[in-house]
Amino acid sequence: MAHRSSQAGLAEAFLHPSVGRNPQLDDIARHLDWEALETVLAQLRPGKRGGPPYPALMMFKALLLQQWYSLSDPGLEQALLDRMSFRRFVGLSADQAAPDHSTLWRFRQALAAQGLDKAAFEAVGAQLDGAGLIVRQGTLIDASLVAAASRPPKKPKPEEVEPGASLLVKSPREPDAEWTNRGGRRVFGYKIHLAMDRRSQLVRKVRVTAANVNDTTVADDLMLGDEAEVWADKAYDSHERRARLKSAKVKNRIMRRGNKHHPETRWCERRNEMIGKVRGRVETAFAILKRHYRHGRARYRTLARNQADLLLACIAMNLRRAMVLTA
Repeated sequence: MAHRSSQAGLAEAFLHPSVGRNPQLDDIARHLDWEALETVLAQLRPGKRGGPPYPALMMFKALLLQQWYSLSDPGLEQALLDRMSFRRFVGLSADQAAPDHSTLWRFRQALAAQGLDKAAFEAVGAQLDGAGLIVRQGTLIDASLVAAASRPPKKPKPEEVEPGASLLVKSPREPDAEWTNRGGRRVFGYKIHLAMDRRSQLVRKVRVTAANVNDTTVADDLMLGDEAEVWADKAYDSHERRARLKSAKVKNRIMRRGNKHHPETRWCERRNEMIGKVRGRVETAFAILKRHYRHGRARYRTLARNQADLLLACIAMNLRRAMVLTA
């Protein structure tokens, strides 16, 4: 951590212990082994632009605050200037300047570019697992669409399109976003894929793809391999996946879908209803991400940046959930 001057330390010593305290932040600060996370973040190589870098752990904690309190980069900079509880949490002393919004932005970009966003997510997950919070009784998997950060590109006029070409064009401002059809409407953006522990409701895996990637394409990557059961909706059902789960001795709790040759039977309908009641819990995670963590729309214009942002949100959400489980 940065050096705290004797004058700053003396000034803080005269404050009442309750000043600048936030019980929720204090609880999280006590329960996580920050040194282990700092070891992961120590691999970060600072960029050549800007002033001397702030400690990586301080910056990472600031990005967690951003997720919990739905702040923009300028909003986070301002909050770090005038909220003592935030400064205590990240480790800023009274005489230290807070990182500005461009410094925060560059740090997040460096996390994504060097793959340390995923490493940090796994490091926090390992701590939660070590605390006995991940039960492995079952994994719930699902996907949800989010609109792109920029406006959808306009459809070209029919006379401007070559025969056989699609009217759904890509955006030069957001090249990773794609079109898909959901519920009779076209959506331009991305798709969030989650794997959640059934009992604890902690997110164990996260993937972000273009919106046109089929749910089932990512399914096998979302399975952890240590769960007793896999729960999912009909979009994930296939003969190959049924055989793979059976071979791995993992109970198949994926809803069945019929076809014109094998329509759904009454037994199949009842089975799907029972699975749906459990599988639907993963939708709560999407609701929390979209309503409380502002992920109803993508914030950035590249896949890598949006994935880094989502990983940070899931770390923040898991830490909040862990405090509930350990209360």
